[in-house]
Amino acid sequence: MKFIIDNWMLLCVALASGGMLVWPVIKGASGGSLDPAGAVQLINRERAVVVDVSEPEEFAAGHIGGAKNVPFDLLEKKLTETVKNKTLPVILVCATGARSNRALAAVKKLGYEQAQALGGGLKAWKDANLPIQNT
Repeated sequence: MKFIIDNWMLLCVALASGGMLVWPVIKGASGGSLDPAGAVQLINRERAVVVDVSEPEEFAAGHIGGAKNVPFDLLEKKLTETVKNKTLPVILVCATGARSNRALAAVKKLGYEQAQALGGGLKAWKDANLPIQNT
């Protein structure tokens, strides 16, 4: 007990750093990241709109069927024109999932509360042997 009293600050730092290590695991399990199977279910059952935030060249090289291309840099300006119904689920996609995860906060700020990012991006979609389209 004397050790705890004498080193209370050290124990607080250890607990805080442990919490920071666990936070990404908790956040990933509960929020933004969606697996390809979950995305297919949202598309088929709830008519989710797939928004690809890749650059037009990347989009032309391959994308999920029916996806709408809204580049990351133009997302806040063009998303409301592209997806008018804010009650539909929105699935954000990019090549690896990095840009779509960054875009998630901006999309939710625009009022798309059911927005989710496809974890692993188009690479995870391909790895799940799901079809892609080329334009």
